[in-house]
Amino acid sequence: MDSDLTAITNIGPATAKALIAAGIPDAATLRRIGAHDAYRALLAAGERPHFIGYYVLAMALQGRPWNDCKGAEKAALRERFDALVAQRRGDPLAGIEAELDQIGLRRP
Repeated sequence: MDSDLTAITNIGPATAKALIAAGIPDAATLRRIGAHDAYRALLAAGERPHFIGYYVLAMALQGRPWNDCKGAEKAALRERFDALVAQRRGDPLAGIEAELDQIGLRRP
């Protein structure tokens, strides 16, 4: 079934719940937007940045074990993660967006 997020390798109930709260309701949506934009949505929803979560999501969408990320691939993902986090930190509305979401003022 392509709708169950937990059917994807490495995605457990807590991650699925966070993805759903970030506006990614199912596995098809996650596959369509990819790990980078999914993680961007998690950050926008108020998740704290954590590199391991970022690369676990990338490995999940490739059907690979989370600890398979090594060497140059891991270094490249780290660069993308750091750029994403820096972009969010530079956005003066980043914290406000998460607060508005929590009280139901931005998302339907």
